[in-house]
Amino acid sequence: MSIQQDIQQTVADNSVVLFMKGSAQFPQCGFSSRAVQILKACGVENFLTVDVLRDPDIRQGVKDFSNWPTIPQLYVKGEFVGGSDIMYEMFQNGELQDLLKDL
Repeated sequence: MSIQQDIQQTVADNSVVLFMKGSAQFPQCGFSSRAVQILKACGVENFLTVDVLRDPDIRQGVKDFSNWPTIPQLYVKGEFVGGSDIMYEMFQNGELQDLLKDL
């Protein structure tokens, strides 16, 4: 299975996926930490995190997959949402809570 297929499968199989540096328990960068905090503030308890630092192929692959240059990257119900700045903006205006409320 290619990296792209692997990423597609991961995104399809999980309602909320955060590709990040580190894990939810131990984020390895400020942006990833903020993304985790935003999800928790939205009341999302169960979400998959994928540590891109463990595999350079996934780190580059997810950037190619989304056509987005930075990590973290949030996917909800198979759709790319954005990085931590977009997540923060959506959280501020209530869009992210709406997107996540049915999960």
